[in-house]
Amino acid sequence: MAEGFAKQLLNMNEYDVYSAGTKKQSLNPCAVEVMKELNIDISHHYSKILEELPNIQFDFVITVCSSAQKECPVHFGKSILSKNFDDPPELAKDLVSKEDKLVIYRRVRDEIGQFISHFSKNFSVE
Repeated sequence: MAEGFAKQLLNMNEYDVYSAGTKKQSLNPCAVEVMKELNIDISHHYSKILEELPNIQFDFVITVCSSAQKECPVHFGKSILSKNFDDPPELAKDLVSKEDKLVIYRRVRDEIGQFISHFSKNFSVE
């Protein structure tokens, strides 16, 4: 979801946005659905691991969970910003109703969106 927001909010003629994790996971249909509600299409996104990213020095690396914060190599970015968000699949795993699951995904989506929006308005590359 963070990649989707970043690609929407940043000038893609000036910035490249990449997303990767410490392990591959399938794209969650609930995440796709709640992002689509905001007209952000992440259905074409796919899970990548850190080793699949280009061998470049990133200006910013943003980690969005504590495991990534611990496992992300420091050399990946000039500036590393860590912000922990709840893990929607973990919170929704015992819920039966799709609507109940979507409530969780929407909350986390909105938190990520606010964070990325604030970041996009306040960062600078030097």
